[in-house]
Amino acid sequence: MQLRITNFAATVMSLEVPNTYGELTNVVVGFDSLYDYVEKSKTKESKFLGASIGRYAGRISNEKIIVNGVDYPLYNENGVHLHGGRNGFDEKVWDIDHIDEDELSISLSYLSEHLEEGYPGNLRVKVIYRLTNDNELKITYQAISDQDTVVNLTNHTYYNLEGCNTITNHVLKLNCSNYLEVDEKQLPTGVIKTVTDTKLDFLLPRKLDNLEEKGSIDDTLIFDAEKEAKATISAQESKIKMEVYTNQPAVVVYTPEKFPDWNFRKGVQYDKFPAICFETQNYPDAPNHNNFPLVFLKADALYENRSIFKFSATSELV
Repeated sequence: MQLRITNFAATVMSLEVPNTYGELTNVVVGFDSLYDYVEKSKTKESKFLGASIGRYAGRISNEKIIVNGVDYPLYNENGVHLHGGRNGFDEKVWDIDHIDEDELSISLSYLSEHLEEGYPGNLRVKVIYRLTNDNELKITYQAISDQDTVVNLTNHTYYNLEGCNTITNHVLKLNCSNYLEVDEKQLPTGVIKTVTDTKLDFLLPRKLDNLEEKGSIDDTLIFDAEKEAKATISAQESKIKMEVYTNQPAVVVYTPEKFPDWNFRKGVQYDKFPAICFETQNYPDAPNHNNFPLVFLKADALYENRSIFKFSATSELV
């Protein structure tokens, strides 16, 4: 495997993994040029391509959060605070702390100062990317604050296991029996619903060829705790399979309908439904729902999001 990282937004630029023919396939949507990431981020058209997301991944309602009885106003558009605000972690230049050639890992960090984007506490954030001999990409986010705060970090990499065209020939399995109901602004209502008889039912492996008919997926699915592999996806042509493991309770699965006419890495072209994101995280809008898992981080306590993306070449689909 070969991994390319930039410290702009601690972004995954490419990830090349062996396919069933012994060739390397880039399974991550990205650009060759760092300039493209920076410029598209400035114009807010980046779609968070490969970026690290924070201080809070997903959406927050009510235009504020309340920590220890104190209101902290948050930047919002139409009452929605998305992916950390106007200038989230996806627009920051992170420090490169350490590169370990023996462990095949790189760690990057960022200091989010008190009241940045409205959040309380000086928050020191770290991400560690590591490759293993088992063809795993391990992504670990850690954070410590000097004040009580809220935090929910994730990675926003777009995967296409064929390396081009579309994911409609991919087969997906999600060990998720439930999902979060949302309103017209994509904000959770607080209601947890079963995936049975919905387009989100991937408890049994199912091909993604009905995206055209059913529409894109942009939903928070709740992992079944007793299952080890939280998600599995495989591609028909490359025969690459990816398994997702995480200590997080949920994942936002996102399948954009299309990308803009961008210059992708090595001139690769993508069609309709070009990629899929697995944004492993806590529940969106958890600060405003008492029935959601806690996202409050006590001062000097350690937050940690550990996720593993394991790749293999197989002759069988999921």
